[in-house]
Amino acid sequence: MSSILNAVTGDGPSYLHSVFGRSISSSVLSGDNPTHVDPSNPITLFIIQLVIIIVFTQTLGWGFSYVRQPKVIAEVVGGIILGPTVMGRIPGFTQHIFPQPSLTYLNLVSTIGLILFLFLVGLEVDVGVMKKNGRASLAISAAGMILPFGLGAAVAVPVYHNFVETEKVSFGHFLLFVGVAMAITAFPVLCRILTSTKLLDTRVGVMVLAAGVGNDVVGWVLLALTLALVNAKSGVTAVYVLLCAVGWSIVLLWPIKKGFLYLARRTGSIDHGPTPFMMMLTLVIVFTSAFVTGIIGVHPIFGGFIAGLIIPHEGGFAIALVEKIDDLVTMLFLPIYFVLSGLQTNLGLLDTGKIWGYTILLIFIAFFGKFIGCAAAALAMRYPLRESAAIGMLMSCKGLVELIVLNVGLSAGIIDQRLFSMFVVMAIILTFVTTPGTIAIYPEKYRVRISESRKHAGTGDAEKKAAGVELLIGGSGGREHTSKFLVILQKLEHLSAVMLLTQMLEPPAPTNTKPWSAAEAIGHEVKGHLGSSISDESTSSTPEQALARLPSVAEDHDGAKSTAPRVDALKLIELTGRTFSVMQSAEKDQLLLTDDALQLFKQFGRLRGLEITPHISIVGQDSFPQAVADHASDLGTELVIVPWTVPVQGSSSELIEPASTLTDGLTSSTSGALSQFDTIFGSETAGSPMYTHFVRRVFSESPSDIALFVDRGFGSSATFAPGAGQHIFLPFFGGPDDRLALRFVVQLCKHSHVTATIVRVEKAESVVREESEENANGKITESIQIHQAALQSNMLTVGGNNTQYAETQAHLASDTADNIAWTYYTASSTTPPRPASIDSALSRIAFWSTQSSSPLHYAFTCASSAITSTSASAKSWRPMLIVTGRGRRGAAMNHNAELNRMLADKALNPSIGAELRKTVGDPATAMILGGGAPGTASFLVMEAGKA
Repeated sequence: MSSILNAVTGDGPSYLHSVFGRSISSSVLSGDNPTHVDPSNPITLFIIQLVIIIVFTQTLGWGFSYVRQPKVIAEVVGGIILGPTVMGRIPGFTQHIFPQPSLTYLNLVSTIGLILFLFLVGLEVDVGVMKKNGRASLAISAAGMILPFGLGAAVAVPVYHNFVETEKVSFGHFLLFVGVAMAITAFPVLCRILTSTKLLDTRVGVMVLAAGVGNDVVGWVLLALTLALVNAKSGVTAVYVLLCAVGWSIVLLWPIKKGFLYLARRTGSIDHGPTPFMMMLTLVIVFTSAFVTGIIGVHPIFGGFIAGLIIPHEGGFAIALVEKIDDLVTMLFLPIYFVLSGLQTNLGLLDTGKIWGYTILLIFIAFFGKFIGCAAAALAMRYPLRESAAIGMLMSCKGLVELIVLNVGLSAGIIDQRLFSMFVVMAIILTFVTTPGTIAIYPEKYRVRISESRKHAGTGDAEKKAAGVELLIGGSGGREHTSKFLVILQKLEHLSAVMLLTQMLEPPAPTNTKPWSAAEAIGHEVKGHLGSSISDESTSSTPEQALARLPSVAEDHDGAKSTAPRVDALKLIELTGRTFSVMQSAEKDQLLLTDDALQLFKQFGRLRGLEITPHISIVGQDSFPQAVADHASDLGTELVIVPWTVPVQGSSSELIEPASTLTDGLTSSTSGALSQFDTIFGSETAGSPMYTHFVRRVFSESPSDIALFVDRGFGSSATFAPGAGQHIFLPFFGGPDDRLALRFVVQLCKHSHVTATIVRVEKAESVVREESEENANGKITESIQIHQAALQSNMLTVGGNNTQYAETQAHLASDTADNIAWTYYTASSTTPPRPASIDSALSRIAFWSTQSSSPLHYAFTCASSAITSTSASAKSWRPMLIVTGRGRRGAAMNHNAELNRMLADKALNPSIGAELRKTVGDPATAMILGGGAPGTASFLVMEAGKA
């Protein structure tokens, strides 16, 4: 007690100094040098070193990424620059920043990181990948080991006699070491190169991964054998070392592995990820294994590698485990290890032509031994020439594993610093040329991708199509009914939106179905709100007349053949350079069984009578649109559904605004609706602009019909009575996108709880004539105005004398298709008769048509009235879904001038309106920017495919 008091009062020897190793008053303020090596308090200098290492290597990594080089290149080069080759030549740099006494602490930390890294390497080794590819992977792996090992043994003879102190190093040990250094492939770096070059899902990538597994395991075994022989004092001791290593491996791979799997299942870690107890147990096993292999005379890193082999891959457990420790190892521990390697690399020792001659010889032998061996084996397995050459190029990669081998050889005394530097140059050059060499040999156009998607042959419709029906189909392929859907999932938040939409695709029940009177009631309400603004037209002038021409309900479904649609769900996962991401790509089968979103959606489908098939695509984020297009093509998809969740701001009570807020012009109460899109298209959200870019690319690249489902809340936050159903509003302006939307709305209304209001809006003839005459000072005729509308929709290729005539003909053909489609669904009878299922759906739809000088404004007003009509009381309110055609290609009507006026009236940020139009098209943009009640609805924006 007295000693403590003395320490506090300053009398006598400081007790705190005896406990903590230094006086609590020592600091830079008292004149201490923070770069001074203090064994009792090494943390200060260690932090300085750590910050320099991380910042320097990460900056170099950012620079090397522009030339598509793996991060390991930047870390190795960074270590060399910080070492005696470059920065070490600055007077006092090494003595103050990396003094020799401080390297002990760096070495300890890097060894811990190296053990964990080799544990991750063991986790990446999946023997199942090799088994799936059988003889080919075994042949390529064997050839990629035997030939370079033999050539390495041959070149070891002159190298040994010219650069090794023969009295200190056994020739046999040196020969074995050089053979291993030449034969080994950097499996972890190889995975990341396959990721960056987008080769993981190709035949080349799959084969290289399979061959790399065998190469990796055999290489580590040979290196362990080399170290056992070097560290043994006699041949008998070497045998004991090997027997102990084999015995410990058997103990790990059999009883401990079985016990670990039992505990993982018992604790629920297989299904829900590793628990804290399993994480603790894993780390104990890793470092215990490293301790055992270290004391028996091999090396601690082999213990970490073997421990990685016992971790089960079942249920995605290994992936979840790697995800927890990957960043710590790669961001913190490994850069320290590379800098230590760089500190031991002195390129200044390579100062003669003879040394550089042997260095080039080592590079030549290491590259061509691997390249020729693996490429020849691939050719023997009947791989094409380009694929065989790409396999040989990739298998010649050295990278991180080679540096580990070299450092182990240096610490064991097999090679000296000069030979170490020669081999490091070889490793850097071979790793550097792997990526550009592979891209040159195997460019994108020659790649054959492995698709796990099943190709389904299209089935014919059970019902005969009416004459001329193919003209009314807005989608590709001349279909009257969409039966093959591909739903895109990126986030769990998208699940509620796609559930809401897909439940409306349920096949109709085989029972008598009466028309829902709500459709007629809504028609009356809309008519009441619009008053005399609806102009009579031959098709249908009032909702009552439109409904009167529909069949009166005597039809039933007993004789109709109804098949449930096929729904494929595609989960898009970003492929990064992280270990767990690469493992996810190699273990898609396991991921399909454990992904929460896919499994929930699949079970939901079963409950609703829909068969949902899950798929996963793990690609780079810039490849997401192409992945969607590829799956849509492989699966024979007719309609791709892309969800986009835009949360509603405010409470559910604010979702519906009374019709009294509407004025003769567009309402000004837009702040609530627009603020959501301001966040998306403005600068407040970094992720959303990326998603809108993804949506636009899907629209442009996918050959199938596309539906963008903008969920504004009723899929998640809105409140409505259970079983209330769904009401749909469709403004029909014409064109292929609108025809697709019309057909799909009719299909959705086959569901007994779905009703719809469909309004055909045409521009008044006088307005069209005036616009045509006034354009370009009256010099452009009405046909030219049509020509300009087509240009606006990006459908024209300008050139030639017949362009105007051809586009006018196309416009007339589209008008004819619009009329046929409208008549097919609104006429009281057709020849041949419509299927009973369609007549049943039409009984829940109110049709009418009109002409207007402001089509967008008129459609917006109709939507507001329809929403208000469904909200007469809280109990009867049903959420509104507004369906529009995107209208970016082949639009029948040019809304450019009217929408520009709307944007000007709202005084909006120009970028918001421009981005919104690019993404959802003009009609949906008008609905969103109009505010009021439509601002609370969700949107389904449809675009017809290119096929």
